[in-house]
Amino acid sequence: MNKGFLQAGHLPTLIAAFLYFDVSFMVWVLLGPLAVQIAADLHLSPAQKGLMVAVPVLAGALLRVVNGVLVDRIGPKRTGAIGQVIVILGLLAAWWFGVSSFAQILLVGLALGVAGAAFAVALPLASRWYPPEHQGTALGIAGAGNSGTVFAALFAPGLALAFGWNAVLGLAALPLVAVFVAYLAMAKDAPNRPAAKSLAEYAAVLRNPDAWWFMVFYSVTFGGFVGLAASLTIYFNDVYGLSPVIAGYFTAACVFAGSLVRPIGGALADRVGGVRSLSVMYAVAAIALGIVSLGLPSAWLALAVFVPAMLALGMGNGAVFQLVPQRFRAEIGVMTGLVGMTGGIGGFWLASSLGLSKQYTGSYQAGFLVFAALAALALVGLTGVKRRWRTTWGAAAATTARI
Repeated sequence: MNKGFLQAGHLPTLIAAFLYFDVSFMVWVLLGPLAVQIAADLHLSPAQKGLMVAVPVLAGALLRVVNGVLVDRIGPKRTGAIGQVIVILGLLAAWWFGVSSFAQILLVGLALGVAGAAFAVALPLASRWYPPEHQGTALGIAGAGNSGTVFAALFAPGLALAFGWNAVLGLAALPLVAVFVAYLAMAKDAPNRPAAKSLAEYAAVLRNPDAWWFMVFYSVTFGGFVGLAASLTIYFNDVYGLSPVIAGYFTAACVFAGSLVRPIGGALADRVGGVRSLSVMYAVAAIALGIVSLGLPSAWLALAVFVPAMLALGMGNGAVFQLVPQRFRAEIGVMTGLVGMTGGIGGFWLASSLGLSKQYTGSYQAGFLVFAALAALALVGLTGVKRRWRTTWGAAAATTARI
């Protein structure tokens, strides 16, 4: 970050976008760190545990499209405020009335999905204030709000041990309320907001093959990140016998690595180009997930491999969104929703497939292998389109941004 960046946009809005994204991500994956205790109380099978942590991810993915449309129609600030109120009320209702069945915990997951849809609000809120040459850095900082998953993994299991996991749902509403107040005071919609589009115009973007490529690429980078964030507490507890609290600490270390480097990934993409940096990240992620699938003999060895995997996926998230605003600046709201949706779907696939793999094969190997293969396929696809990107829409931005 340099003085030019600080002068280029609106720093209070960028901070507000980060805080909103941070607490939203914290509660979006909250069921993952609590999964061991919830599963014990509700007597859930491995497949049910996988579905429980995957439902918020899928709900958030689908709602990102809704938020993308609302961002273009009523503005990101108002859209974000509505979402925060829904999540706060949902958490308080779950705490007050209690949760005593698998069906009820899935309903809680649907409410938490609204928090996951914050992605489609926070990124346009920040992006519209910054020129192309600073998009990677700005969206990397706003997107670093996925560090909220660290707080969930660090504190939720210990709080559940002390007060019960249902009480944690109520406690989680407290930081959301504080950030909601700060958000209302600091966030401001950019003056150059595009005019609202018709539904036909929203659909038109899907006729552009680049939109589909971005959705594929983000389904691997973000899908891998959030899927692992939601599942690793279960994995470390089940495979290595770690207590819920220690498993949460191991998960937090992995998630911290992935969230910390998202701004670095965006800044690196600004410097060397999104395509080049993303290519390296896919290769690292594919190799690391392939190694994990072999079943490492100790939790510490698994941690040593998961960390570079999460570093690659986290940096990849920043790199993808260095490219998206350059290609679809006028459609950034709907594209953030669409790309974010497929990222969430990728996370749903990873989290649920790990549970299904354990249920039907007795190990997590198949789930990890499939996702490693998807990372490798994404690398092949990126290699196939990079020349066209650099010689068509990338050439127009060559004076201000790297592709």
